[in-house]
Amino acid sequence: MRDGNFLVFDNGVFRPGHDVPYSRVIEIDRAGTIAWEYHDPARESFFAPFMGSAQRLPNGNTLVTDSPAGRLFEVTADGLLVWEYVVPYFGGYEEAEVRGLFPAEPNAVFRAYRYAADELPWLEAGR
Repeated sequence: MRDGNFLVFDNGVFRPGHDVPYSRVIEIDRAGTIAWEYHDPARESFFAPFMGSAQRLPNGNTLVTDSPAGRLFEVTADGLLVWEYVVPYFGGYEEAEVRGLFPAEPNAVFRAYRYAADELPWLEAGR
């Protein structure tokens, strides 16, 4: 993270003082102060009760993975949505114990990373 700060995906489960749960991404500085925060303008529209990730990109934007919803999106430092992608593939869990907890067929994504083309030189080999 820049300047020794770190980025946290805050799921938002049981947040004190808030009656509606919502997720957010926060950047915390060394003193423990929130230096930056992203949450959806309609807070209840972005809630991942488990899993999720965030990656600060070289251009200052942030890539967010809303894991349970299978949604990847990028926001600017001002919180504006640049793009989003929702995984269109659904599939059930095969383990009986897990399927019992999550009977629906999700499109969940654990985590996503954004790579620059020069970080993947092997892609050039096929061109």
